[in-house]
Amino acid sequence: MTATFNRPPAVDRVLTWPLVQQLIADHGRALVLDGVRAALQLWREGEISDDEALVHWLRQHLLATLAPSMRPVLNLTGTVLHTNLGRAPLPPEAVAAMNAVALGASNLEFDLASGQRGDRDDHVEQWICRLTGAEAATVVNNNAAAVLLVLNALANRREVVVSRGELIEIGGSFRLPDIMARAGCKLREVGATNRTHPRDYSEAVGPRTALLLKAHTSNYRIEGFSTALNEAQLAAIAREHQVPLAVDLGSGSLIDLQALGLPAEPVVAQVLAEGVDVVTFSGDKLLGGPQAGIIAGRADLIARIRKSPLKRALRCDKLTLAALEAVLRLYADPDTLVQRVPTLRLLTRSAESIRQTCDALLPDLQHWAGDGFAVDVCAVSSQIGSGSLPLDVLPSAALRLRSTSANRRERSRALRQLAERLRQLPQPVIGRIADDSLLLDCRCLEDPATLRAVLGAAE
Repeated sequence: MTATFNRPPAVDRVLTWPLVQQLIADHGRALVLDGVRAALQLWREGEISDDEALVHWLRQHLLATLAPSMRPVLNLTGTVLHTNLGRAPLPPEAVAAMNAVALGASNLEFDLASGQRGDRDDHVEQWICRLTGAEAATVVNNNAAAVLLVLNALANRREVVVSRGELIEIGGSFRLPDIMARAGCKLREVGATNRTHPRDYSEAVGPRTALLLKAHTSNYRIEGFSTALNEAQLAAIAREHQVPLAVDLGSGSLIDLQALGLPAEPVVAQVLAEGVDVVTFSGDKLLGGPQAGIIAGRADLIARIRKSPLKRALRCDKLTLAALEAVLRLYADPDTLVQRVPTLRLLTRSAESIRQTCDALLPDLQHWAGDGFAVDVCAVSSQIGSGSLPLDVLPSAALRLRSTSANRRERSRALRQLAERLRQLPQPVIGRIADDSLLLDCRCLEDPATLRAVLGAAE
């Protein structure tokens, strides 16, 4: 193929070219045919002028079309549980469990002992109950779904009493009052934004009351002249008036994070021990598992929740359940838990260990960035992320890239272009721009060779 055409060749002729025939063998006729038609249109517009250019464009077009949209990236933002970057990294055991059931049939809803239909919750319920002390548990696809399901199943067309200081909004404009409305509940606000007292709840309970709800304010904190009831106080009020108490923990934790040197976060088992009837929490935040919403508590209430028509619409698939079961099993061995659950391992990394990673990468990054940038290592603060302990930070270290330009506008442009270069690497690298610098927080980068290989592949 060496000829140059003044006008584009016919589609049928292009499809007979040997190199195009090879593309058809590799990618299928339908995609290649669409690509050829697009290429010939570019030829008519003057952007392609000969057959070799057409084949080159077609090959690149097919590679771009077939490239996965979701790709692994290096999270160097300093936010460990980054919602936009997929939150918790899974341990190898969870990935292996997903692979094992993904390739064929599994006993998702089949009881191997009896040969009868089973319940998909059975694969994780016993572990959730063992780790939390709950009587029963069920799982849906995220914690927002868990809250929606609990409200709909336990309080549809009835009142739910909530403190005004706990009418939370989380990412994506998820607002508790809106979710309650969608669940068919009537919100009964009590107290003030900063202070709610026991009498506020007691006076609000009436014949239409179905539930007391406490929402953990994980993504903000009210300080100063403020009062809020704890779970034990609310549980006593709930028992007095014979209505259930539900607590939305948001993140939630199965272990005492303070024992690991991390800020305190409610422990699910302790919350249930205070007399709470139902608790909801996430699987993909501090637990370190896949995206899931876990509902645990009294057996009779969980049974009502399971019977809701919404349960089927919100249920998890076999991959999620396999991964969650694998992660929960790791919690059976507290002595090895931190090292085997990546989220906990990353959160507990020492600043010194992170700095050593930065120091090891400094020469490589300086070489890659070029003469227009100065690279050094600086102390920074990481955050847990996804609404978990937003006001608490973790000491960390970052590679800091700064433009050497004397012009502020040019420095800003150079940093944006550098951030784009990092995103265009074979494995995209995501950092953050702050204080006239591009920061690459290495808390989530345990092996310097990973970034070194990515930078080398781009040369």
